[in-house]
Amino acid sequence: MIRAPGCFLRISVAPAAALAAALLSSLARCSFLEPRDPVDSSLSPYFGTKTRYEDVNPGLLSGPEAPWRDPELLEGTCTPVQLVALIRHGTRYPTAKQIRKLRQLHGLLQARGSRDGGGSSTGSRDLGAALADWPLWYADWMDGQLVEKGRQDMRQLALRLASLFPALFSRENYGRLRLITSSKHRCVDSGAAFLQGLWQHYHPGLPPPDVADMECGPPRVNDKLMRFFDHCEKFLTEVEKNATALYHVEAFKTGPEMQNILKKVAATLQVPVNDLNADLIQVAFFTCSFDLAIKGVNSPWCDVFDIDDAKVLEYLNDLKQYWKRGYGYTINSRSSCTLFQDIFQHLDKAVEQKQRSQPISSPVILQFGHAETLLPLLSLMGYFKDKEPLTAYNYKEQMHRKFRSGHIVPYASNLIFVLYHCENAKTPKEQFRVQMLLNEKVLPLAYSPETVSFYEDLKNHYKDILQSCQTSEECELAKANSTSDEL
Repeated sequence: MIRAPGCFLRISVAPAAALAAALLSSLARCSFLEPRDPVDSSLSPYFGTKTRYEDVNPGLLSGPEAPWRDPELLEGTCTPVQLVALIRHGTRYPTAKQIRKLRQLHGLLQARGSRDGGGSSTGSRDLGAALADWPLWYADWMDGQLVEKGRQDMRQLALRLASLFPALFSRENYGRLRLITSSKHRCVDSGAAFLQGLWQHYHPGLPPPDVADMECGPPRVNDKLMRFFDHCEKFLTEVEKNATALYHVEAFKTGPEMQNILKKVAATLQVPVNDLNADLIQVAFFTCSFDLAIKGVNSPWCDVFDIDDAKVLEYLNDLKQYWKRGYGYTINSRSSCTLFQDIFQHLDKAVEQKQRSQPISSPVILQFGHAETLLPLLSLMGYFKDKEPLTAYNYKEQMHRKFRSGHIVPYASNLIFVLYHCENAKTPKEQFRVQMLLNEKVLPLAYSPETVSFYEDLKNHYKDILQSCQTSEECELAKANSTSDEL
């Protein structure tokens, strides 16, 4: 067995020339998986949920481990006593379903090349031929797993948060960290990488031990919190498994905006337009994003599209997120009530312990989930709600929409609640305040331009969710199957 960078190569007996060729090819494939220095793309702002975290926070490109302190963060006599963070997993591979679609598209291009000899009518190599020859290195085993870049996302986030909130992430608190995760490997691995980043913060230069041997222990799986949507029968029946729930997504695929792109791409790649569909166009666009996020390269897949195409494809992605995870149906957000209540139970306990002059039992709670975990929760709280719903027919009117998933939940996105205890408060109510951060930037309140709230006022604003939203009732299936709660 021979080890190449990042993988093992098993080599059987073969003629010397064939052996050398196979080895060089395998080495090339292995090195191709290694992330390179980040590069920019004019399409980057439009990749939706496949967006790199550094494209939302461009300052990270020059100093990914250096904390950036938002000037709106409380300081002075207000001391952070607890941090509750909901974190999306880091950069991942495509899913097996996406890889199969890409393989189908790649096959179309190769078949075209075999028909015309791989060249255009002028004899010059065209984009379709370049894509037919571009290495298709994605394999089914990858299936949404965390990539090395994703581990790096998490380690660097840990370093920044530990530097930004040193008292909460102190070495003394390390054993009291509480980590929860979705059962998906990319989330479990993200939690482990975050802990490795903290180890690096505490012990610079020392290799981290196995996560199971760390003082705080590995993340604990809790899908009822992190994948609440899988446990909500009403959501599963009326949205997830309902063929008509994503009507606007399917209608947009056959609408004029997408059909124009379909014809343009068919002409660019020199393939019959009838061989293409919106799903294949979207997977080509996402392949550009995966190559950029995972390997840091601008692949030829990016050359298929211009910015106007990218805006349309972003809207297609946002339509799906809106109707399946956002404001499209009430159950999308109401299914996240349990998670919202769990966050406030942690904050309540910290307030009670502080009032009793007791140490905070869990100063840092870290919960690792998905874009599908964050978007419903943010919708439940009233964030990024547009005056009009996103539909298949108002693309132009929604050009300046608030609901842009790539700007809200890129890879490694995070929603952080910080509870402060303020000295010299005039009343007991003024002692405890809360700030929220989205992707490390202070998030104004959903109902006010203010960036900080008295804890009691925040609870009062969300009183209905905290007191009346019972998941067992919200997720109970009505006798008649209906999606009449469409907004």
